[in-house]
Amino acid sequence: MSETSHSKNIVLVHGAFADGSSWSKVIPLLLAKGYKVTAVSNPLTTFQEDVAATKRAIAAQDGPVTLVGHSYGGVIITEAGNDPKVTALVYVAAFAPDAGQSIVEISKPFPPPPGPQTAVPVGDGFILLSPEGIATDFAQDLDEEEKALMIATQPQTSGSIFGAQPTQAAWRSKPSWYIVASNDRMIAPEHEASMAKQLDATTTTLPSSHVVMLSHPKEVAKVIEDAATGAR
Repeated sequence: MSETSHSKNIVLVHGAFADGSSWSKVIPLLLAKGYKVTAVSNPLTTFQEDVAATKRAIAAQDGPVTLVGHSYGGVIITEAGNDPKVTALVYVAAFAPDAGQSIVEISKPFPPPPGPQTAVPVGDGFILLSPEGIATDFAQDLDEEEKALMIATQPQTSGSIFGAQPTQAAWRSKPSWYIVASNDRMIAPEHEASMAKQLDATTTTLPSSHVVMLSHPKEVAKVIEDAATGAR
């Protein structure tokens, strides 16, 4: 594995059922440390379009990039992270498939978490988590106002993304950091720990719901900063 060099550019990639505002607590902490931060707005229409949006954000940076992905965003950074500008990867309660693997495939060996069962179809192959699903399984450790905001801003997510397969896994050639959310009800915590081990990632475990960047922003910002500076 190549060692990362210091990166002042941080690109944040949200996951399914969320938008760029899911990084709203982490961004000010990173800005205060002098980093240039970009939160990608993934359309969540197809994997290819989400990767393209992330690649455009990487291309807009003026130097090395630390690429951060939450949840399904981990699949995106596994593909987009092959860009030569990317020097470090951070997986935040995120899927980290190998080349040719999908979320569905890599999840099979682990107990099915309750959160995905709360998804409801909204037409044209798109889905949403039910309000109850967000409140009890997606963001159960946020306050009521924060949960209501997540429900109101939840984007429609194409069901096709869960079958997406990266063509090349960036974590095989670049240093990785992983945050395990031990109270996650969207991805089995033991699955997260298994992925972190497979990546040989520098791993932090936090007692959090799936949206660890909202419930533990200081700790998440610290891990991102460690990745940007190469601290392992």
